[in-house]
Amino acid sequence: MVELFVLKIFLFTLSILLVFLPLVKGGPRGIYAKSLDEEIAELSSQISSLEKSIAPLKKESTDLSSKISSAKATIVKIENQVSDLGLRLIDKEADLEVQQTLLGERVRRYYINTKKFSPFSVFFTSSEGSDLLRQYSWYQSIINQDRSTILSYSNEITHLNQNKQSLESEKTKLSAFKKSIETRFGFLAGEIKKAETYKAELTKKQQNLIAEKTAMFNTSVGDVSSGDDPASRSDYNPGFSPAFAVFSFGAPHQKGMSQYGAYGRSKAGQSAEQILKAYYGDIKVEKVDVGGSIKTTVGTLPFEENYLIGIAEMPASWGDKGGYEALKAQAIAARTYALNSTNNLSGTICVTEACQVYSQSRLNSPGRWKQAVEDTRGMVVKSNQTGKIFSTMYASTSGGVTYSYSTAGHSTPQLWDTTCGNQSCWPNDAYERQAGSSWYYKGWYKTRSNVSAGRSHPWLNNEEFSDIVNAVLYFSKTNDQSHLSQIQNCLGSCDSSAWSRDELRRQVGDKGGPVSSVNSVNVDYSTSGVTKSVRISTDKGDFTFDGSTFKNIFTLRAPGALTAKSSLFNIEKK
Repeated sequence: MVELFVLKIFLFTLSILLVFLPLVKGGPRGIYAKSLDEEIAELSSQISSLEKSIAPLKKESTDLSSKISSAKATIVKIENQVSDLGLRLIDKEADLEVQQTLLGERVRRYYINTKKFSPFSVFFTSSEGSDLLRQYSWYQSIINQDRSTILSYSNEITHLNQNKQSLESEKTKLSAFKKSIETRFGFLAGEIKKAETYKAELTKKQQNLIAEKTAMFNTSVGDVSSGDDPASRSDYNPGFSPAFAVFSFGAPHQKGMSQYGAYGRSKAGQSAEQILKAYYGDIKVEKVDVGGSIKTTVGTLPFEENYLIGIAEMPASWGDKGGYEALKAQAIAARTYALNSTNNLSGTICVTEACQVYSQSRLNSPGRWKQAVEDTRGMVVKSNQTGKIFSTMYASTSGGVTYSYSTAGHSTPQLWDTTCGNQSCWPNDAYERQAGSSWYYKGWYKTRSNVSAGRSHPWLNNEEFSDIVNAVLYFSKTNDQSHLSQIQNCLGSCDSSAWSRDELRRQVGDKGGPVSSVNSVNVDYSTSGVTKSVRISTDKGDFTFDGSTFKNIFTLRAPGALTAKSSLFNIEKK
């Protein structure tokens, strides 16, 4: 009874939680007043509370499941016994019915015998007295036997009927009990499933918001400023030591053509076709008839004469700085992308970076870009594997490595975008670095909307970085990030459920920490183009963390807008 009462309390708590926890609103950014970090903090708090409520329910469910299994086994056993006894009772009642018929006959005989024989007849005949006495004794013996049989069967009938009633009553109780515990267990399982589903929804939303915060955007160099910021470079002096900062190689999706890489290749003497083959692999450049217009979100436009000339995805000025072949490669890639996205102009394409940026100002002042479009008129990229066009993805800077992707049956190569053609001369001899991309190796401390939350550079002092290490250490031991959100220079309001540095130090005390100072930090890169591991030497010893784990926890815990934009990153100490 105590266990059932506790279970009811837990179920009531969960019901209250599910009813009153506010759902985070979806939709485009900017519709709701809350900032990303406020929503992330709210989600983290909700997930933490939900996990606390689910934990005792899971334990009770496990205990109840074990009890139900045992009870079910017992019920099955008793039901089998009831069934066996029922069959035996049917047989016994049939036997008793026969015996009752015989008893009725014996009672009739007994009655007849008592009428036929009288003890006084002995005095009327001396010769037959002896025989009559023997007959009397014999009849008396039969009468006593009949009486004993009647009493025995009557008692047995009464006993069996009592047993039958008792078994039927027990069977009814057992059936009710079985139904009750099955109903309770089903309800509990349903509530836990709803809670787990809700938790999964919150977790997914949190991940989506974190992805939005890190801004793994697909922007091109033609749509944004250069992004050159002295404070984001590795040679910046933060004014204290030791100092630690995370630097990302590249920023966007790192798939398809790197625009700065194409610029570097063009300056190195490569043709537009060579550039396209480097990034898209087994392809051919073929001229097709592309007449007519294209439907866009700003209206229907002549395809070659208007839409393509208005594409603002690469600086036209590169054409006068050794990058004209890059402009031509961009024109061919943009033409192919548009045709693939609209199914050969039968569909509609947007005019933002979500598709391709079309700008009226570029149309009005195209510079050498217009020449690149005209010199490549009708030229598209086709797969040698399928003979068809495919989605020719591209973006500003990949960090010296582009990842393979598949589209429309065509697979692009995984490429170290370097002058030596492999990883051996990376990062110094990457084409993007030679082309001067400010995003090639950058410490990100501002959001896309230029919010820095009070931080003027990406460098952390020893106390701040040690706190990051403790957070990563805690997560690597528990796989729990619910209390690891940022606690200073928060974007929006800080998460009330996030642990302070002192509390995190206490929590990690039995997990290899707490770390108070960091002596050195190194990273290992994989041949696939990601940071494989982070090696850190501290006052508590040496630790090696998975690169992806460090990146994710750093994004959650680091103050302000500090983040690792790319999965390919380095950590510097000065």
